[in-house]
Amino acid sequence: VSIRATQPRPIEAMLSPTARPALTQCAPVLTSLAPRRALGRRRASASQNSRGVAAGAGAGLAVAFIPQLTARRKELRQRRERCTLLARGGEADSVHSGFNSAVGGRLRVKQILEAADGGKSMIGQKVTVCGWVRTVRAQKSLAFLKINDGSTVQELQVVVLADAKGFEDVKAQGTGASVRVEGEVVESPAKGQAVEISCSSAEHSVEVLGTVESKEYPLAKKKHTIEYMREIAHLRPRSNLIGAVSRVRNTLAMSTHQFFQDRGFLYVHTPIITTADCEGAGEMFRVSQEKGDAEKKDENDEFFGRPAYLTVSGQLQVENFCCGLGDVYTFGPTFRAENSSTTRHLAEFWMIEPEMAFANLEDDMDCAEAYIRYCVSQVLEKCKSDVDFFNLRVDKEIKERLELIASKGFARMSYSEAVEVLQKHIEQGDVKFEFEVAWGKELQTEHEKFLTDHVCKGPLIVYNYPKECKAFYMRLNEDGKTVAAMDLLCPGIGELVGGSQREERIEVLDERIEGLGLPKEDYWWYRDLRRFGSVPHAGFGVGFERLVMLATGVQNIRDVIPFPRYPGHAQF
Repeated sequence: VSIRATQPRPIEAMLSPTARPALTQCAPVLTSLAPRRALGRRRASASQNSRGVAAGAGAGLAVAFIPQLTARRKELRQRRERCTLLARGGEADSVHSGFNSAVGGRLRVKQILEAADGGKSMIGQKVTVCGWVRTVRAQKSLAFLKINDGSTVQELQVVVLADAKGFEDVKAQGTGASVRVEGEVVESPAKGQAVEISCSSAEHSVEVLGTVESKEYPLAKKKHTIEYMREIAHLRPRSNLIGAVSRVRNTLAMSTHQFFQDRGFLYVHTPIITTADCEGAGEMFRVSQEKGDAEKKDENDEFFGRPAYLTVSGQLQVENFCCGLGDVYTFGPTFRAENSSTTRHLAEFWMIEPEMAFANLEDDMDCAEAYIRYCVSQVLEKCKSDVDFFNLRVDKEIKERLELIASKGFARMSYSEAVEVLQKHIEQGDVKFEFEVAWGKELQTEHEKFLTDHVCKGPLIVYNYPKECKAFYMRLNEDGKTVAAMDLLCPGIGELVGGSQREERIEVLDERIEGLGLPKEDYWWYRDLRRFGSVPHAGFGVGFERLVMLATGVQNIRDVIPFPRYPGHAQF
């Protein structure tokens, strides 16, 4: 019995470069369906010789196996069509996950509305989508639904006629209900999207998966303040703002790993509990064991044998691996017990901290710039609809700002030059600052924003800071007054990246530790790196939430992390 699969249409030429990863993921299915011409030619003569002998047996086999083979052929054809369709959609992350058998399989809304042709190639096809209802407009024999499943900021319109199964059930529901829709993709007469789903016959259905009491639902179809949204953090992922922020956050996280992995860095997990204060500021959460009343309470009885804290940075630990494995990075949660309620501070936040062996400050600045530009370019490429949403609803200049960061090299100036520039503008009456600008003082947020927004009109890297402004582990320069440190400043954000070449000389490091009054014995293992085969190395830290703020235009850091932790608030 011979069944020859149909030659699949060549679609590579139809794809943009960003669409090709999806084709790659679908390649095994497409390959399995392609006719094996070479193999067929090699077997042609042998088949002809044996055809007469096998004719009788073949007829019997055909009767026995044709039903199974026909079903298999149909299944493979459907899989090929699905993969071709998804590849045309334009993004690798749009490929069907396959883990939704509870609803019999589904397409994501993004796969339809953000396909290269807006979903027009699917017109006439029967599809299944699931999601949460944003709006319902019901009439006697007709209902209009708009649903969203979190894959995109866009809403898919569903038109349900009375003949469709579940019509009466869905009419009784409102915003917030979850539904499974099975219908036909048709051209949409409405503005805003090329297609919609029509449920117009008994073959189509709308199943209510989860009901909702509209009067009690906290996210009614109206505008809510961001402060109110924080009070219902368990439901705010269903809002357009937090949904878009979450997708951008995901893209930035994946881009972080992709950037460093593509450049040979190793991902290292550093501890959350530590006995060392990386920053030397003392603003740390102490970890203690909670004991029952029956247990003896002894203030000197430490679970870890000595006071331990939640880490403010994984840098000191990741340096250990840098000085043995080369280029490494860590990406994880960090904590700071700073009693601050500003829009820029959290008690729990995430940090990205790479360390490079055999590197200096110049390498550090080059890597930081390349990383930020890569992340921003990925957001522009993979989160187009979300960036458009931010540009419309959050910050009218966000798209232009991101395109500038991705396309233009960053300016650089020393700390001393930055102070001179700021003082010059003050003398000329161009600007007035709340905080004094003087050599030896830290640059404040207002100073940093003026440098990026008005002087450089783009990102800026400031380097060689006074040693009094920076941590003990930063390499002391030859002038004895400054350290090989750098801050990467971005428009609208201020400081985004902080880094330095690390102090590799044991005697200089000891002087810095003692000068800050830190217990040298707590850093014995860190000092050992300088005693045994010390090498020049450098690294930096990126506050992940600030990176999300940069990419979204959102001004409050509490709205770019799923569950913000700050003084007086640790719910959810």
